[in-house]
Amino acid sequence: MNLPATLHYTKDHEWIRVEGDVAYVGITDHAQKELGDIVYVDIDTLDKEVAQHEVFGTVEAVKTVSDLFSPITGTVLEVNAKLGDAPETVNADPYGDGWMVKISIAKPEELEELLSAETYGELVGA
Repeated sequence: MNLPATLHYTKDHEWIRVEGDVAYVGITDHAQKELGDIVYVDIDTLDKEVAQHEVFGTVEAVKTVSDLFSPITGTVLEVNAKLGDAPETVNADPYGDGWMVKISIAKPEELEELLSAETYGELVGA
């Protein structure tokens, strides 16, 4: 399983990559495999503040629809426009082009609550 050590993870299977005072958020390789073929990503929180653990959107796969939970508190600055036409990008490249939102970091201390790649790997049995 692909678990980049440079990322932080949540128990809800989101990853976060911090770049200065903003963060990119997506779902983990494990999550996209569990969901199967992703057919739609619905994120309607652009320019809205979301609290840590709050739902910022949903991802729809052939089998199910799953909520997306924010790993941190902040404002959704950008939604990955590529996913509108090509939601399968999440399956192909979950940690790269398959990112979902870019969020401002309102409470940097929340980053300390996130999981390391090693801890997340233990959680999912990797």
